[in-house]
Amino acid sequence: MLQAVLNGSRPADAHPALPVLARHLARDARAVALHGIASVHVHPRGPDAEETLDPVHVADAVAAIRNEVPHMEIGVTTGRWIQPDPRLRIEAVLAWGRLGMGKPDVCSVNVHEKGWTDVCAAAASVGIGVELGVWTGGDAVTLRTTGIPPGTVRVLAESTVPDPDTAVAEGVRILRALGPLQVPVLLHGEEDGAWPVLEYAMRNNLDTRIGFEDVLVRPDGWLGTGNDDLVETALKLRF
Repeated sequence: MLQAVLNGSRPADAHPALPVLARHLARDARAVALHGIASVHVHPRGPDAEETLDPVHVADAVAAIRNEVPHMEIGVTTGRWIQPDPRLRIEAVLAWGRLGMGKPDVCSVNVHEKGWTDVCAAAASVGIGVELGVWTGGDAVTLRTTGIPPGTVRVLAESTVPDPDTAVAEGVRILRALGPLQVPVLLHGEEDGAWPVLEYAMRNNLDTRIGFEDVLVRPDGWLGTGNDDLVETALKLRF
């Protein structure tokens, strides 16, 4: 699987084509769907263009995407940097379960964040799948010790090392620390490490992802013209 990650935490002025508003996320989801992408991950924004877990704005983003691409898997974040209080993160996730067409299919939960197991339980209780974010070998050991929570659809092995010369090695260390799992693993990198890690994942038949959340430029160093441009470039690397 190749997942498209459309905006992430980037500020609105990070790229002229960065999708921030719900209708722009829907536009990009439609564009990547034309390349066969069946899963997108987005960070909904409020009127101030800042990331939010507010059910109103999450519903706006998810419903807009679903209206354009009805069969797309739509994932959102539960990042601690957006809401530091785990109790409020749990309340937000529980509220998402009542959003109807605006209910996310999955949400990402980072293993290193306080209260992560409770956030996972909240998601499972309202029928939202979980992507577990594992950023380090230590996170991987924590996950192996705790076990895969119910409702987990995949584990995100996230090499956060931006150096292209060491990003793949860091990703491999995380994979080894994770060991065999009962759910798929999606391996990805970020910034200058994004493309080397993506190529490694493709060579090894692992799920991976690409989009403006992870990188703004193509492998040739030119600025990507849009999320669809990055997706098209990634798909060409398979051949």
